[in-house]
Amino acid sequence: MSRIPLPYNPKVMDLFRNPKNLGKMEDATVVAVAGNPACGDMITFYLKIDEANQTIEKAQFESYGCAANIATSSIVTEMIKGLTLEQTWTDITWKKVTEEIGGLPSVKFHCGVLAVGAIKRAIRQYFTQKGIATPCWLPHDFTFEEKQALEEEELAKTLSKRQKPEAEK
Repeated sequence: MSRIPLPYNPKVMDLFRNPKNLGKMEDATVVAVAGNPACGDMITFYLKIDEANQTIEKAQFESYGCAANIATSSIVTEMIKGLTLEQTWTDITWKKVTEEIGGLPSVKFHCGVLAVGAIKRAIRQYFTQKGIATPCWLPHDFTFEEKQALEEEELAKTLSKRQKPEAEK
């Protein structure tokens, strides 16, 4: 099987080579992880939230993954800075992320879905960790992006169990 390079646009390649907001944030208000180590795409988002007005002051990420994974994570951190949690929840979609980076090959759309799923997971986690009542704009049921992030993680768990020798199971 040959591996043909994917046709990434110049913006994706630039964000891959020069990601914005890359690195661990020691004073993060909330940290969320999403991904599938079996396929290689893992993201950790760190958000610093101004708790008085629930605004994202700072966003950083760590990624283990392909160019699309790094580029979508990078652009998401740029898109959400200064937004309220509600604005982030309602306005940031995987389609908008994909448009913002100038498009992705269809086999890489899941990277935008994963990035948005991780951000939504962080927002949900924020309210849980702080013991704050869930706002009316936050749906009880998981969004498409959150479900996809969870499905990738469940798949990874299943695959890792299958790959373990019988003695370790």
